[in-house]
Amino acid sequence: MPIENRLTAGAARLLLVLLLVLPAGCTDLKRWAYEDFGDRDEWQDPARVVESLALAPGSQVADLGSGGGYFTFRLADAVGPEGRVYAIDVDEGMNDYVRDTAEADGYANVETVLAIGDDPLFPEPVDLLFTCNTYHHLENRTDYFAGLQDSLRSGGRIAIIDYSGEGGFFERRHSTPPDVIQTEMEAAGYRLDASHEFLTRQSFQVFTLASDEG
Repeated sequence: MPIENRLTAGAARLLLVLLLVLPAGCTDLKRWAYEDFGDRDEWQDPARVVESLALAPGSQVADLGSGGGYFTFRLADAVGPEGRVYAIDVDEGMNDYVRDTAEADGYANVETVLAIGDDPLFPEPVDLLFTCNTYHHLENRTDYFAGLQDSLRSGGRIAIIDYSGEGGFFERRHSTPPDVIQTEMEAAGYRLDASHEFLTRQSFQVFTLASDEG
């Protein structure tokens, strides 16, 4: 990469870090930062991510760490009007943005939930808990996910996408190696059901309850 491009990328990442500590009122700037300054579609491959989850119409989904709804509305399209997607985040400003967008665009199947640090406050058990670029932010992750077993319906899954730590400075500082995720999730009572390899910056693993095996 030419040095000028490296400098530009570095400046962008620094701006992202600064935005993450701004007050919640800067929702539009934060949402833009979370979407990699408008470039996220180029590497996130969101359509393939959602397709790989093979969600049945009518499914109940929790988007944990939903942010500005990047995946929320794609998941809502996948489950259809009879399904429901809970957009769960600790950022009230982001939740307000998602709620307003859902109302404006007619997504009656999207509901926002304001979580607290150690509890996502699921309104009901879900078929899929989906989380992207959030896992590394969670504290006491084994205990956190062990406590969510009753929040999954029978046969429910947890899909975790996180930076793998093999990219640039930002990705290395905001990442969890996939083997660490698997070890922690197994300790929490889950087993690895699928591992998708098509994302270039992130790992993408799907877990089910170990007790559901067989």
